[in-house]
Amino acid sequence: MRQKKEALNKKILNAKKILKICRKYRVKFLINDDPYLALKVQADGCHLGQKDMNITQAKKILNKKIIGVTCHNSLKLAKKAKLNGANYIALGAFFKSNTKKVKHKASVSRLKKIKKIINMPIVAIGGINQNNYKKLLLNNADFLAISGYIWKNKKLKPHEAIKNLK
Repeated sequence: MRQKKEALNKKILNAKKILKICRKYRVKFLINDDPYLALKVQADGCHLGQKDMNITQAKKILNKKIIGVTCHNSLKLAKKAKLNGANYIALGAFFKSNTKKVKHKASVSRLKKIKKIINMPIVAIGGINQNNYKKLLLNNADFLAISGYIWKNKKLKPHEAIKNLK
């Protein structure tokens, strides 16, 4: 759950609703940026950006829950995340994104190289849609973070956009 601008009480309310749906379908639920919120709502873990709390502090709060770290396109950051106990890393943006400004561009060749060296789960992020997602999966991305294509799609409703990804 990534909600940057909502008030805390609204985030808690939304998180509890989402958690209920995730439990029903046996899907992991991660909170973006906020280990304390993840602990409060009993999420499965959290995802940390480079400007968020460091992973060592987050691990103290969340104990054995899932913690992922954004590493942009950096092997150095990926190695550091693994060394500090991250459960997965996120790389990207792979494509132009309307969700947020792309500061770090990642490539498929970089994805393959980092995967080979660090050998841990990788989430691909940034501009992923029905035309490019398979390329990432075929080149060692373990998971995809797809937001804009689903939630900001001007042609398809969210459930229709998701069906296009099957």
